[in-house]
Amino acid sequence: MNKTLKIGILRETKNPPDRRVPLTPPQVVALEELYPYSEIYVQPSNSRCYSDEEYEYLNIPLKEDLSDCDILLGVKEVDKRTLIPGKTYLFFAHVGKKQPHNRELLQEIVRRNIRLIDYEYLLNEKGERVVAFGRYAGIVGAYNGLRARGIKTNRFKLKPAYQCRDLEEMWAGLRLIELKPGLKILVTGKGRVANGAMETLNICDIVQISPEEYLTREFDVPVVCQIGPGHYVKHNKNQPFRFTHFIKHPEEYISSFLPYTKATDILITGHYWDPRSPVFFSKGDMKRSDFRISVIADISCDINGPIPSTLRATTIADPFYGYNPYLEMEEPAFERLTNITVMSVDNLPGELPRDASADFGRQLMKSLMDDLLSGNETEMLEKATITSEGNLTQRFLYLENYIK
Repeated sequence: MNKTLKIGILRETKNPPDRRVPLTPPQVVALEELYPYSEIYVQPSNSRCYSDEEYEYLNIPLKEDLSDCDILLGVKEVDKRTLIPGKTYLFFAHVGKKQPHNRELLQEIVRRNIRLIDYEYLLNEKGERVVAFGRYAGIVGAYNGLRARGIKTNRFKLKPAYQCRDLEEMWAGLRLIELKPGLKILVTGKGRVANGAMETLNICDIVQISPEEYLTREFDVPVVCQIGPGHYVKHNKNQPFRFTHFIKHPEEYISSFLPYTKATDILITGHYWDPRSPVFFSKGDMKRSDFRISVIADISCDINGPIPSTLRATTIADPFYGYNPYLEMEEPAFERLTNITVMSVDNLPGELPRDASADFGRQLMKSLMDDLLSGNETEMLEKATITSEGNLTQRFLYLENYIK
């Protein structure tokens, strides 16, 4: 490839500001060494977890105007007022499910003839995502769940994750706490998010047990159980559970989660939920005298979804609220002992932005950057392209009514 390819790293414009970056300063240097025909510029930012000085120290140029760049990389949604016509953008657009708050953004992207490649739809041959922040969402979400439990019981104190220098400091503090014997923690999901949550819980040497043991026994040590959809839903005609069938026809399933509400102290959600799927439990179930859950760390954060106490997304600065199951309403966090403490931060990796960014950048370099910088129009890139040349692509034509 002879043409010099110019790549710009965008300043994050979503409010509250996201501190993550798609590529760290050392990763930028490594890319330019691998692809000498590429030039990478960084838009200045005073909120980024890697400072302007850290990029400048490695001779990476800062540039406010990125209009001469070919490809623009961000993390979260881009302010529609800053979009540059005719460019290729990569970021998490959050439009594929017709999210109402991003409708105008997609309209503007089409209007400005932008090629939008959404990280969320970059999939390998097995249909698995190749770049994601899910692991760190799980790592921080589980930590926040334990932190809420410590505050609620006044048994131990953990500093907020965002006040930790990095993951190592966060985990070092976690190793010092002592969890109550018999504490039972449930993690839903089997993917990146749930496995990230399990990483954090393993730091505390919590014993992992099977679903059967979890539901039928009490223990004299803290325990954790990780379950997939085969444990929390069943077919409405009692046919054997098949994951592929559940993914295609979630409306044919009913919840079998209720027994877990009677055995769980801390619920940590790391599952993917389809709106056609059954809810895990109802507001009425939360009023039952045998409903045991006292802390819900809802990493999945589906508003009006499977967890009825998830009324809204919380923030990194103010992550908790109390849910009064009898009044079915939000109250201040930790105000009443009988309330259920809810954590529903929807940008959890932003609490450990340096670690999360480095991990994300490694995934980009491993799975995407060679195709992107070599100009290879691969099937993976094509399938992740939502718009091109002023139109929705074939795979995303279902969004036509959404943008009109």
